[in-house]
Amino acid sequence: MFSRILIANRGEIALRIIRACREMGIESVVVYSEADRGAPYLSLADEAICIGPGPSKESYLNIPRIIAAAEVTNVDAIHPGYGFLSERAEFAQVCRDCKIEFIGPSPEAMARLGDKVACKIAAKEAGVPIFPGSPGAIEDEDEAARIAEKIGYPVIIKAAAGGGGRGMRVCHNEAALRSNLRNASTEAKAAFGNGAVFIEKFLEHARHVEVQVLGDKHGNAVHLFERDCSMQRRHQKVIEEAPAPGVDRRKITNLCESAAKLIREAHYAGAATVEFLMDKDQNFYMLEVNTRVQVEHPVTEQITGVDIVKEQIRVAYGERLSIRQEDVVVRGHAIECRINAEDPDRNFMPSPGHISRFEPPGGPGVRLDTHVVTGYTVPTNYDSMIGKLIVHAPTRREAMIRAERALREFRIEPIKTTIGLHRRLMQNAAFQEGGIDIHFLERLLK
Repeated sequence: MFSRILIANRGEIALRIIRACREMGIESVVVYSEADRGAPYLSLADEAICIGPGPSKESYLNIPRIIAAAEVTNVDAIHPGYGFLSERAEFAQVCRDCKIEFIGPSPEAMARLGDKVACKIAAKEAGVPIFPGSPGAIEDEDEAARIAEKIGYPVIIKAAAGGGGRGMRVCHNEAALRSNLRNASTEAKAAFGNGAVFIEKFLEHARHVEVQVLGDKHGNAVHLFERDCSMQRRHQKVIEEAPAPGVDRRKITNLCESAAKLIREAHYAGAATVEFLMDKDQNFYMLEVNTRVQVEHPVTEQITGVDIVKEQIRVAYGERLSIRQEDVVVRGHAIECRINAEDPDRNFMPSPGHISRFEPPGGPGVRLDTHVVTGYTVPTNYDSMIGKLIVHAPTRREAMIRAERALREFRIEPIKTTIGLHRRLMQNAAFQEGGIDIHFLERLLK
């Protein structure tokens, strides 16, 4: 097994990986920026090394500095976590060139599945259901108009190389399509360094259901069933849960098996999430593949008992998956609430600053993944998520009750957070009944 792993990330996911390494008897080295200097979680690693100023481009996105840190600390492998460089094929290639194991897929598999156009082609070959739309990147407006006319409006423009809502536009007619194509491409180029866009049929009232998959270097792949991530705001997930409520389990089984087949045929080693949209008739269409560990991976860990981060590390070392498909059994229901330093009453304005009171919840079935403690200062440089509250219970209704109870116990002051919003959602009748779609939260907040 690896003797030392460098963690090229920060915050709660860095702490999550530090803990996995500790339990596996592996030394951990964590990098940090000047904005994160003094963060309590840094002391839990075996070594911490500063890689630059607060801005991500000068630290967590700076490949030469991260590689230099890996070489000077003599590590065997790098774990990228999520975000930052986790889905950059060029970073995986640099690690390979420097004889440092990248804990994730090969550059080839990442490039194939990380690019949405290439991924659609691979999915079609594997028999995974995909949206009707352009077969590849759109070259000009006339081509886009012809395809949109064929599949019917509304359509959605998407960036081939990214996510998070950037480079994305919904168009209800040809005029909107033509006017949005160039803007979407420009935004995609600025965000991802790749201005390629494509179009697909747009579902007005869709649910977001994704499948967690693990693959190894020996051709094995297993799925860990699905998560429902329909509670979103501006394409950013707010609440995730598993299993997906109210979905035909036979359809879910077929969906999960097709996702595992895609990963297997792509010769993919590591953790991956195959994301789908589901229409009102419970037909599924693949959105994309996330070639990394997901923010919401604890939801799946709670219902299956599989430690996804440890499996990532074992697979990267060359071991076979420690589980077979028949070993994966769903037990109970889990819900994750993303706790962000934002003010929901002021259009989710970021709320960084010093935390003078931090009282986490506890009790049966409650897990809190966070790097925050009393006295911590939330920096202004990064994503506003400061923790994830995960609850597990025998049934979905019991999980919602447990989540509301845990949220009631949770105190973070004086900064604003989304804790109150989550309490409100747990008490919402439509959410309790499972009757939501990806636009539910935006309608609720109007």
